[in-house]
Amino acid sequence: MPKRWNPAGVPAPIGSYSHVATVPANTTLVFVSGQVGNLRDGSLAGPDALSQTRQVFANLRSVLDEFGATPDDVVKLLTFVSGTEHLPGFRAARDEVFAEWYPGGDVPAHSLAVVAALAAPDLTVEIEAVIAVRDMPGARRDP
Repeated sequence: MPKRWNPAGVPAPIGSYSHVATVPANTTLVFVSGQVGNLRDGSLAGPDALSQTRQVFANLRSVLDEFGATPDDVVKLLTFVSGTEHLPGFRAARDEVFAEWYPGGDVPAHSLAVVAALAAPDLTVEIEAVIAVRDMPGARRDP
């Protein structure tokens, strides 16, 4: 499991993230491309950031499952939100998911950028992830 903390020499986080995360020996880092709010059939989960962010995290959960990983194995997230008007919906969904995934508050490192647009005009949120997959005999490392 990654170790996360906030060094004493930096200010407290201004959101739900840890300043630093490290991974233990015998892990493989998995870099997950930006996930958007599309369902498996390719349709959009909804027009708003709340529904799209919930689906983004559901998609990330599917990636975790593919590797036998859990949310505790997420080292870093990078979020892109297409306009400040979508921040409240993103934050509400993120807070819901983080309450479930990280009930003790040990959240991963996380950066957030507000951008002019994403790859398609109806997208409001995109999230990349870095996951530390434990190197165990027989563990799925390359699906």
